[in-house]
Amino acid sequence: MVAQNSRRELLAASLILTLALIRLTEANSEGDALHALRRSLSDPDNVLQSWDPTLVNPCTWFHVTCNQHHQVTRLDLGNSNLSGHLVPELGKLEHLQYLYGIITLLPFDYLKTFTLSVTHITFCFESYSELYKNEIQGTIPSKLGKSHLLWEN
Repeated sequence: MVAQNSRRELLAASLILTLALIRLTEANSEGDALHALRRSLSDPDNVLQSWDPTLVNPCTWFHVTCNQHHQVTRLDLGNSNLSGHLVPELGKLEHLQYLYGIITLLPFDYLKTFTLSVTHITFCFESYSELYKNEIQGTIPSKLGKSHLLWEN
């Protein structure tokens, strides 16, 4: 009887540890995606200094908002004087609903590898986007060209 109780306690502890590790892995993959974005950007004002990949939870970083499950839902990088590339790793932010930033993208052709297909932002991105004051040059991908875009000259 004692052995059976010990076995149940061990099984329960193993299950709790496994669930904690799954949650930790999810948080780390989102942190890794955001860290990849940080590495691709020039940040002369050091506004992304809190984006520390050694922290378990990116929800404590400035400009990052998360839901109650500690999943990244919003990136607000407006007026941050950033330039560089959007990275394909952003597609790992499956719960991202809002991405805002005045980022000088270099070059726009790099977006051929950028997908938001597994995120919740896909519909918004394809149906309504504001692209004014981005100084975009080059060919606009046909899928983006079919979207409703706001342009300001």
